[in-house]
Formats: sequence, C-alpha cells, structure tokens
Amino acid sequence: MTGKPIDDCFVLDKDRLPHHEAIAILRSRVRPVTRTERVPLGETSGRFLAEAVVAPRPIPAHDNAAVDGYAFAASDYNNEKGASLRIVGEGAAGHPYEGAAPIVGAVRIFTGAVMPTGLDTVAMQEDVYIEERDGTRWAHIPPGLKPGANRRLAGEDTQAAETLIRPGVRLRPQDVASVAATGLGAVWCHAPLKVAVFSTGDEILRPGEPFAEGKVYDANAPMLHGLIAAAGAEAIDCGVLPDTRERVLAALEAASKRFGSIVISGGASQGKEDHVVQSIDRLGKRHLWQIAIKPGRPMSFGQIGDCVVLGLPGNPVAVFVCFVMYVRPVLTRLAGGAWPEPARFPLVAAFSQKKKAGRREFWRARLVRDDGRLLAAKFPRDGSGLISSLREADGLIEVGEEVQDVREGDLVNFIPFSEFGLGNH
Repeated sequence: MTGKPIDDCFVLDKDRLPHHEAIAILRSRVRPVTRTERVPLGETSGRFLAEAVVAPRPIPAHDNAAVDGYAFAASDYNNEKGASLRIVGEGAAGHPYEGAAPIVGAVRIFTGAVMPTGLDTVAMQEDVYIEERDGTRWAHIPPGLKPGANRRLAGEDTQAAETLIRPGVRLRPQDVASVAATGLGAVWCHAPLKVAVFSTGDEILRPGEPFAEGKVYDANAPMLHGLIAAAGAEAIDCGVLPDTRERVLAALEAASKRFGSIVISGGASQGKEDHVVQSIDRLGKRHLWQIAIKPGRPMSFGQIGDCVVLGLPGNPVAVFVCFVMYVRPVLTRLAGGAWPEPARFPLVAAFSQKKKAGRREFWRARLVRDDGRLLAAKFPRDGSGLISSLREADGLIEVGEEVQDVREGDLVNFIPFSEFGLGNH
C-alpha cells in the first residue's frame, strides 16, 4: 500500500449529516492505498494512471497529407485560375518523397505521407485532371483551394512536452490510443483495489440455494460486484454474515488485514441484531454514520487499521444509491483515481411530487420524450426494496434539502447512470 486513510476521529455533532458534509468527510479522509506497477499498454484500459503521460515529441511528428492527392506549393498556385504542374515524384505513408528541394511541380501523395519540403497544400485526387504530354505527366489543379488545404500540421494533435493524461485518470480505450501515439509501450498504473464484499442477516439466502419461508435472496452482493467492477476495483465475495456479534467482529477484523476496503450491506442500523456499526467502533474508528438522505440514511464510514469500511443499508435501492453517490468515489480514490463528481443535467420534470425539507432525496427516473423535448419522469413508487425501479430507470433525480415541492414543468437535476459507468436503456 502507498497510503492510508486519515484516522483522526470525526465527532458527530448532528443526528444526521447533510449530503455536502458527508461528501467533505469522505473526500478528506481517503487516499490512494494501492501499489503502482508498470503495465503493458494493451492491458491498461480500465486502470488508474499513476504517473503523468507527457508527449516526447509533437504528434504528428511531421506535416503530412490528410487525403490522397497531389502536393504543391501555394506560391505556385493561382486561387482564381488554378495551376498546371509537372508531376515530379511520389510519396506514401512510410515512404516519403526523396527528391531534392526546391521542388518545381507537384508530388503524387497518399494519406499520412510526410509533406515534401517546400510543399504546403494538397489537392484531392478526384479534383485533379492528369494529362500526359511528351512523356511527362501534368496535374491540372482546379481553382479555389486555400493555402494549406488538406495538410495536417506537425504537433496539430499534441505539442512536444504537453501533458496528455494526468495521474488519477481511469484509462479508456481512447486514452490508450493517445498514449500509444507517443510511442510508450507501458505506463505506470495503480494495481487493482481489492474490495471485500459481505452481506449480513440470518434471513439471507444466496441465489441458487433452495427457497425457504421467511428467507430472502441476496440481491445486494451480485449487484455490488457489478458496481465495484464498474468503479475500477475488484470485488471479493466474503459471504453472508449471521446476525451474531462475535461472527461479525471476527469477519471484519480478519478482512481488514487482507483488503484495502470492505463493503458490507445490512446490519447498518441500531437494532438488536445490527452489529456492523458497533463492530467498526470496537475494532477501529467511525467517521460517519446517518446521512440526511433518502434512501440510504444509515450508511456508515470508518476504518479498521488502514482498511476503509463502508457499511450500507440492507434494501437494494438504498444500497445502489449509497454506492453510486458515496462508495464509488471513495473506492475510486482508494484505487488511485481522482475523486469523480457526477454531472447533473437540468431537465424538465414530467411529474409533481412533494418532499420533506431538510434531507436530500434521490428519485429513480426515466427519460421520456414529449413533442421533441427530453423530460425526466419519476418512478411512481418510492420503496427502497423495489429492484424493478432500478432496472427500469435511466438515472437519478437529485433533490436538494431545501426543496419541498417539485411541480410538473420545473427543472430538476438528473444524473444519468452513465455518469457512474453504468449503461442506460
């Protein structure tokens, strides 16, 4: 590990923290904890970059042709009449024109070929009429071309010594292409963060087990595995913990010595059989518990040694909301990434809804079209156990603490699931 969470204990001075204070606590107390390693470029997509990538030379390195055609000097060309120029040679990508300069005439050139010295403009081949005259080929170039037409300049994409990608970026295929253009065959990245995933509760069955009355299948763990992978970390299934204080304590203590983070769903309240918060308090330090949000109020954040522990509610919708809004950025930062702040898009509400002041709410919503306009339609039911609402939604509507009434036609802040690395419908 290369770092550790900041362990000064946060003293809770409110029953429930507002969203912005919870975010501030999380941001201030997490640092990258993974080692760094040099990774072959073809294996870097999805990894968090650990060192800046700086261009060692201009990209492209030379002026080159953007099309197949004929290169010539703008000084030999009349914009109103065009020009007739003798073809003196040819240049192709990887095989530049080798004739001597200065060049009097035109050079047949292909896309990507280095521009011959002294030539600065290219006419597209389909616009040029070729004539054979006394064993010599002539290019008749039509009028109307601007100087520099169809030419890519050296450094047009990237200048020498320019920083292409900064540390903390999660590399996408297009980022990898940009790195490849510099000539680098490997880059320094953070090793994947390993996250222990627990479910809790005597009522929990794992999918595939026979159904029994009074039991419920564990939807949280499979969902968390997918969410953690989308965040760029690696989920390790650590099973279901029973509602036994000693078992929860022992499991969290053992996992804290093996993993950089623990994500645990259920047992997050203060009921008789809820042991997660008490276990964090006994084994380590708790920095956050009870956020003034809906759904997801009883989320907790703490640490056991250098291991960050994130306790989530038991209801799947609350687990999902807490993960994308709070856990995902924490795991991203622990894994070496920059703190991700999702973009909010103002959309017109296609519904009316009242809410309580003093808490932030996240409503599941779908995108709908009405007379060419894109609107946000709230899922009609708010239950935090309604997994179908997550499946049918395109994103979340975020409603601030001060709002008490949203009316049809108001602007609302919509966060599409794509902001969390998740696909939309």
